[in-house]
Amino acid sequence: MAADTPGHPYAVVVGAGIGGLAAAAGLTRMGRSVLVLERAATPRADGAGISLLANAQRALDQLGVGDRVRELAATMLPGGEGVRTAGGRRLMKPADPAFVRRHGLSTAVLLRPDLHRTLRDAVPAARLLTGAEVTGVERRADGTALVHYRRNGAPVSVPAQVVIAADGLNSRLRGQMWPGAAPPVYSGHSVWRGIAEVDRAETGGTSWGRGREFGRMPLADGRVYWYAVANTPRGMRHPDEHAEVVRRFGTWHRPVPDLLGRTPPGAVRHDDVFELPLPLPAFASGRTALLGDAAHAMTSDLGQGACQALEDAVVLCAALAAHPDPEQALADYDARRRPRAQAIVAASRRVGRMKLRERWWQVLARDALTTLAPPRTGEAALARIGDWHPPQVPRGAAR
Repeated sequence: MAADTPGHPYAVVVGAGIGGLAAAAGLTRMGRSVLVLERAATPRADGAGISLLANAQRALDQLGVGDRVRELAATMLPGGEGVRTAGGRRLMKPADPAFVRRHGLSTAVLLRPDLHRTLRDAVPAARLLTGAEVTGVERRADGTALVHYRRNGAPVSVPAQVVIAADGLNSRLRGQMWPGAAPPVYSGHSVWRGIAEVDRAETGGTSWGRGREFGRMPLADGRVYWYAVANTPRGMRHPDEHAEVVRRFGTWHRPVPDLLGRTPPGAVRHDDVFELPLPLPAFASGRTALLGDAAHAMTSDLGQGACQALEDAVVLCAALAAHPDPEQALADYDARRRPRAQAIVAASRRVGRMKLRERWWQVLARDALTTLAPPRTGEAALARIGDWHPPQVPRGAAR
């Protein structure tokens, strides 16, 4: 592994979201010095719930925070009680507990701010700079990178052996690396999220309607995280988002109306869902690697956006530990991550189009095919995603 530049970080991480902090946590655990540059003025603390399939939990274990995350999370079978129609008719049975145990495929559900805080705590506070907007990266004569950013109105430049671009959906560094790449596009659907203030057991589950989906998951404190998806025009907003969700989903089977009724009206979040329409030719170029949404923004239909960012972080850290030459390490990272991540992007898109069909005959066909599908079909799909085992991230002396 290349040595740190005296007085400067080994790696600069652009973006302090889940993926960026995960990469910084892994490098810190390895004993490498990092600098995280976050454009926002304060660390992120928003969001509702998040679900982490076993692949993401194994990645968190390699970062040294898996046990802490599980302490904060509720555990459920993947998919909970299965899939129902809006009226409550069962379309898909729950996952077989024996299969889940055999492959270690349980799902952890927690508040997104709790996950973010746990990862942030794994990075030295002094190594996270907020209000730092990265403007570009250039290659120096010695092959290392020079990161340019602005903070408090002043331009700053810092050299690094490696740059990790975790700057999200509208990544500036992705545009610099691949100026001809297609920009993010609207998926055609948006999602409402909220937390129901209930205090009872909830197994979780998903329900499908015409162009709509409602999912619910338990939280460790007894509350329930829910999400509601619908095909909507891009940018459509409502004076009262809670009332809009009730209008669209309030007549669905129980407990959907109960959960909406126990959700604070002012705490419902509504976001459009975007994705990268075409796969990038590479996730790395020179000393810069793309990670998370910057590399493979996807729809939320498989619940794998954050999970794949965590996989990215672990594979990248392991590659940097294994190869003395950073460029060779980033090439290895690209070769190991791009096929899997891009396949999951495509699978998420297909699942979303299947779930959110609107024409009556399409809905009938969807429901019939889902009901008739043998259990092994769903189990195989679940295993392809969740039964992933990360490489080892070695521990080193703290810096």
